[in-house]
Amino acid sequence: MPTIVEAINIKKTYMLGKVPVEALRGVNLKVEAGDFISILGPSGSGKSTMLNLIGALDKPTSGTLFIDGVDISKLNDNHLSELRLKIGFVFQFFNLIPRLTAKANVELAMSIANMGKAERSKRAVELLETVGLKERINHKPAELSGGQQQRVAIARALANNPKFLLLDEPTGNVDSKTAHEVMALIHKLNRESGVSIIMVTHDQKLAHEATRTVQMFDGEIHSDLVN
Repeated sequence: MPTIVEAINIKKTYMLGKVPVEALRGVNLKVEAGDFISILGPSGSGKSTMLNLIGALDKPTSGTLFIDGVDISKLNDNHLSELRLKIGFVFQFFNLIPRLTAKANVELAMSIANMGKAERSKRAVELLETVGLKERINHKPAELSGGQQQRVAIARALANNPKFLLLDEPTGNVDSKTAHEVMALIHKLNRESGVSIIMVTHDQKLAHEATRTVQMFDGEIHSDLVN
């Protein structure tokens, strides 16, 4: 399987005033196409820093991080923005635009990638059908349940055929029944469509939904186990 993310001795240091804070202390990680992995850890473990790096939102202080075979440390801001189009982001808070319909929210992601109008429309409908929202494509976020809004967010994340989905606490803003439904959809996408998934969470139960769990503490990976 091709490698979609590879971190080699990644370190990340932030300055807190004049005090350096080591958020990552030499992390090594490899994610292959088709994987479903969770990055688990408490607040301050370094998992949010890993999310920012894997999402091409930041660069490591040292070490090498390849995303889809590209060393991100060598990219300028414009090239990082282009790389982010290959990543589907799904957040705890759905970040949908309230005045737009479900279909228009999904189309917006494709307009940023300069996809033609007719193709955007067709693909948005197909994706919303894929996530079980065929009857809700013209509803605005306020007319949708929390689980339905998260499904729209997942459809939007898939819009540009990303190399992988990056999930940040994807069920943190819905009830337990809805959380189960959202995770069932994520499993289906991974299993049937081969979508690669990296999920960042502090929830141990949620982490074990993945096929592999990477446990982080104090900026280091303490374990990397198959579930």
